[in-house]
Amino acid sequence: MLRIGAWIEHPHYGLGRITNHKDTRYVVTFPVGIREVESHEPGIFEAKAPPGGDPIKDALRAVLEEYGIGGVAELGGRWEGGEIIVRPAKEGLKEHHLPVDALFHKVVMIRDRLRVLEQKINAHKGLSDAEKVEMQQYVTRCYGSLTSLNFLFKREEDKFSGSGD
Repeated sequence: MLRIGAWIEHPHYGLGRITNHKDTRYVVTFPVGIREVESHEPGIFEAKAPPGGDPIKDALRAVLEEYGIGGVAELGGRWEGGEIIVRPAKEGLKEHHLPVDALFHKVVMIRDRLRVLEQKINAHKGLSDAEKVEMQQYVTRCYGSLTSLNFLFKREEDKFSGSGD
């Protein structure tokens, strides 16, 4: 299986990027849309990234910016294709392997959902100002707890910050 984020060439859909795995299938974003394809399907092979940047990322950034959500966070280059290995302390137990790309995707999803939660708290008509402040403090503490994962981010402005702001 190829890693999430890898580019593939498909005989019918063309160049696409793997966004997820489902058993033996890739979930791939192609110019024609998102498709699931068998990883061992004839004619599928790993491809180089397209010249001139990533058109999928560019389109996604444009949509997110249009809706005021902001840009897409990028994984630091040294971690691309990396793997996290968790080894149990007890001998004979199986270790767990996790692609860094998959962890980073989850971390960014948490960050983005915390941002939406902040907006919902601040706009909530049923909460008093004191209640909003109290709820916001919990969100800020969540950001602070996630700062240990800042090493994954390419750009400084995408990183978590806690109550030090």
